[in-house]
Amino acid sequence: MTQPVPSHPRHIAVLGREVLAWLEPRAGGIYVDATFGAGGYSRAILDIENTRVIGIDRDRTAISGGFELVDRSNGRLTLVEDRFSNLANICHAQGVTAVDGVVMDIGVSSMQLDEAARGFSFRADGPLDMRMGPSGLTAADVIAKASEADLANIIYIFGEERHSRAVARAIVAARKEAPIATTRALADLVARIVRGKPGDIHPATRTFQALRIFVNQELDELLLALSAAEQLLQPGGRLVVVSFHSLEDRIVKNFLNERAKVSGASRHQPETAQRPPSFTILTKRPVTAQDDEVTTNPRARSAKLRAAERSNAPAHPSTDLPGWPTLDTVMRGG
Repeated sequence: MTQPVPSHPRHIAVLGREVLAWLEPRAGGIYVDATFGAGGYSRAILDIENTRVIGIDRDRTAISGGFELVDRSNGRLTLVEDRFSNLANICHAQGVTAVDGVVMDIGVSSMQLDEAARGFSFRADGPLDMRMGPSGLTAADVIAKASEADLANIIYIFGEERHSRAVARAIVAARKEAPIATTRALADLVARIVRGKPGDIHPATRTFQALRIFVNQELDELLLALSAAEQLLQPGGRLVVVSFHSLEDRIVKNFLNERAKVSGASRHQPETAQRPPSFTILTKRPVTAQDDEVTTNPRARSAKLRAAERSNAPAHPSTDLPGWPTLDTVMRGG
């Protein structure tokens, strides 16, 4: 008999109790932790007898940090360094064609924020990097090469920053004098343009969010991952998603609402076959953290959990990606 993996105290996953309650992992089930991070969700799932977990993370540091848990799982945990949008292909490569649950914790992790060298935060000065993976363009590359119009669009769309045009204009003017290569340099520049009130978030918060999302193509990744989970979950399997800002939560909400309704036919095209719902929504409203968790982990304050259960209907066609700025179009001037 396979024994549960002992819990480890070094990391407490956001909404960990709630994730387990909605995921309902059962003995012998197969689950995907699509954003492994520090392994909090995986560890909790592995505490249940004979479960198997496939953990995915594009961050090499997160994968290497999970090797100890792999060793203690007696072959029940497999870690893969990859984008979570590829979760269906990753599982197929492991010989898994259907799973009992998928959990996703969207966005940047506390470990990434705490490491100044990664450039995700302006709390400590570091290189303006922001990449979740080991390759690709950095935020400094985008700041140096993108046009003023593209920078304004990126900051407005992905950061919801009302002063995006003024920030973009200031960036273009400043980079003519010297490269903007550090988090402190960018934060100080934005703070001179965006004036905050006492008690507000730092003036550069939205600009940093926008650049991080853009560099890592996070919203595209989320849409693709949701569709991949839909394809992989077996009937009765559950999808649980934890998001941390309105852009992510809106995507998850709209995806599940679309999949939970009958679609396809209309009075104008009655011959079009209807697509039955592929999900049943379990959380009518997003689940949020209890006061005790917010007290011990302030990051949980903005977390929202949505859950749904897979029906026996076929997966819907993949959703088209929105026409927002992409690395390819911006960096080639398109």
